[in-house]
This record gives sequence, C-alpha cells and structure tokens, in this order.
Amino acid sequence: MDVVAFTRALVDIESITGNEEKVGTYLQAELSRLGWVASKQSVDGTRANILATLANAPNPAIVFSTHMDTVPPFIPSSEDEMRVYGRGSCDAKGIIAVQVAAAEKLRKEGIPVGLLFVVGEERDSQGARLANEKPIGSKFLVNGEPTENRLGLASKGTLRLQVIAEGRMAHSAYPELGESAIDKLLEALRRLRAMPLPSDAEIGPCTFNIGLIEGGRAPNVIPDYAQAELLYRLVGPAGELRRQISEAVAGHARVEFGLEIPLMRLEKVAGLPTMVAAFTTDIPALTNWGRPLLIGPGSIHVAHTTGEYVDKSQLAEAVEKYCTIAKQLLS
Repeated sequence: MDVVAFTRALVDIESITGNEEKVGTYLQAELSRLGWVASKQSVDGTRANILATLANAPNPAIVFSTHMDTVPPFIPSSEDEMRVYGRGSCDAKGIIAVQVAAAEKLRKEGIPVGLLFVVGEERDSQGARLANEKPIGSKFLVNGEPTENRLGLASKGTLRLQVIAEGRMAHSAYPELGESAIDKLLEALRRLRAMPLPSDAEIGPCTFNIGLIEGGRAPNVIPDYAQAELLYRLVGPAGELRRQISEAVAGHARVEFGLEIPLMRLEKVAGLPTMVAAFTTDIPALTNWGRPLLIGPGSIHVAHTTGEYVDKSQLAEAVEKYCTIAKQLLS
C-alpha cells in the first residue's frame, strides 16, 4: 500500500469536526474494496464511525484506532521529497493510512486486528463515547496520535473552567460610582498565575492556559461583567486543584468547572522509545476497548498549524512499529 498517496487522498477530503461524512464513506469503500467487513456506527445525523474487521476474525484481540475529524481550516494536501503537508497530515489522516497499511501487512501474516476510526475527537470525543457502548471484545486498543513514533507512557488530563467576575455599571467619568468586573477578573487571574501547580516525576508539571477573555460594554462604561476561559493539563486527580482554584479567586470572581478528562497511564512495550503526551486523546472515552497504548507518526508541535506536515520516513516507520507492537502484545 502506498501510504503517502493514501494520506494525501484522505487529507484532500475536508472533514472538519461535524463534517466527517465524506471521509467516512470513502474509508468504508476503500476498506470494503480491500476485503474488510467495514460498517458504519451512526453517531449524529450523517456522521458515523467506521469499524472494520476480517470476516474470519470479527472479534480481534487488538484494535488500531484514531480519529477522522480535523480542526479548521481545511488545507489541501501537497508534498515534497521529505514530507506530506495539509490539514490532518499528521493529526490524524496519516495515522489512518498507516494503521490500514499495518493491518493489511499483519493480515497477510495471518495476524488479525481490527480498525476503528471515529468522529469528533477534536471537539468532545462524541464518536469515541458512542463506540464505547459497542465494544467487540478486544484486549488492547492501540490509539494513534502524533507522538513521533514514540510510545506514550501517559497522556495528561484536561480541566476546563470559566472564571466569572461581576461588577456594577457606571459612567467612566465617575468610576467611584461603579465596580469594575474587569479589575476583579484581572486580580483573580493574577492569583491563579501565581498559584503553585502540582508536578509528577514521570509525567511532568501541570500547566494551564488562559485561552479566552471577554467583558465590558464600552470604553466609557465601567464594566459589570467579565469572564475568562482556562484549560489546565492534569497530572493527577483534580479534586485538590479545583479546591485551590476556587479558594484563590474567592472574593473577586466565581468559578464554573466544565469538561474534565482524567490523566491516563498507558501500556508499555519493551524496546520502543517513549514520551509523555501533554495533550488529551480519545483513550479515556474508549475504556471498553481494551488496555490502551498510544503511538503515531508526526509531531504534535505542527498539528493544528497552517504548516501541518508528516515526514514520509515516519509514515513508513510507523507501519513497521504498529506491526511490531501487535506481535509483541499477542505474544
């Protein structure tokens, strides 16, 4: 299988989260053409996961999985001697191509695996959560994300929250008559930035990002409302961190906690280089698909960028690594 050509064909099908129908249909057709039993798992309207197994092995011990959706904007594929470029080239359409190629190679050696390609990873893991309700009895799930072909020892968790400050409007010429919500929010954020965060000897530090700030009415109005959206990368349970965050902003703002994804410690395979993923994956939403592993070609540092790419050498290397992992897991 030409993994470069397959990667480019997948990249050239726009599949920004919510619009995965066409790439799913293409994958189902290609896998069926290769002789796989490929079916759709309806998720939301025309959006569907793709599950593929072999007719003589409908319940394989190992399943390779990754996601079909991408972040915006759509960027068509291109290539040079060293790399394939375009949206999804490393996150994660190159990984889809590699997993199919590895599954085909294993099939010829009499080693059956399954393939699960899901929708919605870039937003809320909706496809993975639905797939988790329909496991096929696999013992291992090899999830694909760009790790530069290093095996993930763990993936950090995620905690999203809003910090909300309220004040009182007044004419800006008479600030003493009002109460600035923006001033309150700035002080709350200052306290959060100064707050020590936990660290783990193997996984590294908990980090956070102030991703969005909004508030106010007009330059000549004392603002009565302001908020910020934050995201923490977790290295352990979030209970104590939640308490510290709420305590730090008390008297200036309130906190509304949102999505929480736990830290995941992952399966190891001897002889492979390792890493720790500071990003989250679909793995926490696929707990019924077996003991999780994480590996894939490409670098997360170029994922979601205008210059996203994957090295052709890493694509070829990844095919061999997926085969090696499958054989070691089965032995």
